Amino acid sequence: MKKWIPVVLALLLSACSSTPSKTYYQLPALGTPVQVTGTPASRQLWLEHVSVADFLAQSGVVYQTNDVQFVIGQNNLWASPLDQQLQQTLVTNLGSALPGWVVSSQPMSSEQDVLNVTISGFHGRYDGKAIIRGEWVLSHQGRLIKRPFNLELKQGEDGYDALVRTLAQGWLQQAQEIAAQAARL
Repeated sequence: MKKWIPVVLALLLSACSSTPSKTYYQLPALGTPVQVTGTPASRQLWLEHVSVADFLAQSGVVYQTNDVQFVIGQNNLWASPLDQQLQQTLVTNLGSALPGWVVSSQPMSSEQDVLNVTISGFHGRYDGKAIIRGEWVLSHQGRLIKRPFNLELKQGEDGYDALVRTLAQGWLQQAQEIAAQAARL
C-alpha cells in the first residue's frame, strides 16, 4: 500500500496542473488595399526591407516590465515572423495612403523610390503604452531621406489583444507619415 502513495500523489498533482494555451497574433492591415494599374505616369515605391532588432525577431510578443527589463512571451506569439508582418502591412498601408502609386515588396523598375525601415522598438510597456521606434530611409532619384520615429501610444485596454491592436494603429500612423514625406518629393 505504501508504494502506491507516491503514484497517487503524482497523479493528483498532475491533474491539478494545466498547460497554458498559446495564443497567436497577426497585425491587421488597417489601410484599405487598393488596386492600381501601372501607367508610365504612376509613381512606384519598392519597400525593399523591414528589419527588426534581435529581441523583436523572436516568436513571442515583447513586453517591457521596467526601464531595463523585457519579457518575450512564451504563450503570446506572433502568427508569422514580425518582420514579415510589418512589411506586409506597411505595403498595404502605404498603398492606401498613396493613391495612384504602385507600392510593392518586389522591385519594379529602375525609376522606383526605395524604402528601407529598421525597427528598434515594437512592444508593450509597463506604463500601458505601446512603443514603436526606429528609422526609415527613402531613396528618391539618388537623394536619400532618413527619418527617425518614436511613437508612444496609450492602450485603451489591458491585455495582449489590445496591445497588438494599438501597435497596428501606430504602424498605420507611421505609414501615413512616411507616405506624406514621400508624396512631397
